[in-house]
Order: sequence, then C-alpha cells, then structure tokens
Amino acid sequence: MTVVKAAAVQISPVLYSRAGTVEKVVRKIDELGSMGVEFAVFPETVVPYYPYFSFVQPPYQLATEHLRLLEESVTVPSDETDAIGEAARRAHMVVSIGVNERDGGTLYNTQLLFDADGTLVQRRRKITPTYHERMIWGQGDGSGLRAVDSAVGRIGQLACWEHYQPLARYALIADGEQIHAAMYPGAFGGDLFTEQIEVNVRQHALESASFVVSATAWLDADQQARIAKDTGGPVQAISGGFFTAVIDPEGRIIGEPVTSGEGHAIADLDLSLIDRRKRLMDASGHYSRPELLSLQIDRTPAPAVHDRSRQGTAARSMDKSRAADGS
Repeated sequence: MTVVKAAAVQISPVLYSRAGTVEKVVRKIDELGSMGVEFAVFPETVVPYYPYFSFVQPPYQLATEHLRLLEESVTVPSDETDAIGEAARRAHMVVSIGVNERDGGTLYNTQLLFDADGTLVQRRRKITPTYHERMIWGQGDGSGLRAVDSAVGRIGQLACWEHYQPLARYALIADGEQIHAAMYPGAFGGDLFTEQIEVNVRQHALESASFVVSATAWLDADQQARIAKDTGGPVQAISGGFFTAVIDPEGRIIGEPVTSGEGHAIADLDLSLIDRRKRLMDASGHYSRPELLSLQIDRTPAPAVHDRSRQGTAARSMDKSRAADGS
C-alpha cells in the first residue's frame, strides 16, 4: 500500500471494567472502519485502565487497587483478545492497542498488534516500567523490539517513556519500521507532559523517517473524582498530559492533534514520503557509521522456566541405542 488512512484514538476506559472497556474499544473500531480507517492506535494499557493509583498512593496502600487491576486485566489469548481481533477483521483494520496483561500472578504493560484479518501478530511487553509503574508491572524482554509486517506496512510499537530510550527506538529503526505506534497513558503529568510527548514523537519521526501514530487516554472529571476518592490522592496528579496525533517523516503534525476530550486524529500516510526523507538521512543506512557506533540486541524470549526435558529424553534414547549396538 502507498497511502494508508490512519487514526490515533484518544479514548477513556470504562473504569474498573475489562468487559466494558473492550466493548467500548470494539465499538470504536467499528466506527473507524465505517470511515475507511485502515490502521488505528489506542492508548497505553487502556484495557482495562492505566494504574493511576500507583502514582498517588504510597506502596503500603496499593494492595486493594493492585488486586482489583489484577482481577480485571487481560490474559492472552482470551475472549477479550478474540473480540478485538474479530473487530479488526470485520473492519479490515490493523489495530495496535495497550493492555494490562495478566500472566499468572504478574501484570505486564503489553502492546498487542492485530493484522487486518484479525490475527494477533505481535504481543510485546514494555521492557522497563517507569518509576511508580515498577510496583505494578513486570519487565518485558527484547523479543518485541522488532518491526512486524502487516497489511498496511511494517509496524513498530513502543510505550510511553520507552521513547526516551534511544537504543530501543534504534532497534525498530534498524528493523525497517514504516509506521510507528506510540502509546501514552494520558491524565498524567499536566501540560508539561503534553509538551514532552509532542517532542518525543516528532523527534522519533525525524530520526526513523517513519510515520508516528500516537495515542493517549482520557479521563473525564467524574473518573478523576472517582480515582481520587478511591485512593485518597489529588486530582491534579491525574490531570492533563494529552497529545493524540499523527506525525509525518519530516516531523510535522498532520491535521489537528487531540489534546482534550475523547476523539481521534485521522490522516492519510503517504508511504512514499519515507524514501524522500531517507534519501537525505537514513539512520540505519547511509547516515550510520557502524564501524564506530552499533547496537547489540538480544531478542531471545526470556521465560522463567527453560524446559530441557526433550533434550534429556533425546540423550537417553541415544545412550540406549549405543548400548544396544555395543558401542
């Protein structure tokens, strides 16, 4: 495809409800599909909701809210991921969305990428949760630091302050991403965070020569008040920090960004602009100096258990064969 119609979605969760938030996301995918959108990005951990409580409560008070989030989080695969995948298939849309993923007793900040046929083509976990988030989420590994082919092009994904890690970004640049899905929580950090997000995503577009589709979540006044009441924290700490936009490879904002309320920024991505930018500056090609500066990356998945039983069985079988042969 040479031109892709893309949407960055600013949407609020249905607070404390996995089912409600997924239903709302599915409705939004259907709506965007009716508008001809081919690629959509939803905010960081919007399903079921970002753990705002972890920023406004001291660690010893986190248990109630942490357990509530654990119970409402998403397993992969599940009925919830099937519902999002089916909506993507129905709309013939590539969808990038952030979820709280539950794996046993641990939560992860996970980005899911569904292709236009509804297939889940990437599940990646944020490699280093930020500051207060480390009380809530486990660490991801390097297996997701890669771009993925899809119906609309080659997609890379990062969450929030992963965009402050130049080597993580370079891993995707070197892997040939054409469209970058950037996700942020929203309702965090005030106006300064809005400004920082804009700098963040525009700089990545310039360095990568990719299109950046960036989404933040929204909390309305009632949701802010509910979180403040449930945590005893200040509303000010979970206010502001909204910047949902589409950026071209020259670092320019396409159309109007969304900085308040629910909504979406929609733009046509002319992929031919990537070559025009890279002709001048290709960060992993003619503008690189690999003999001076290079990246070493380990994309090996890092599970907690390495099952070597098959190797042991194979070795015992060989020993028996040798014994039978007298060797």
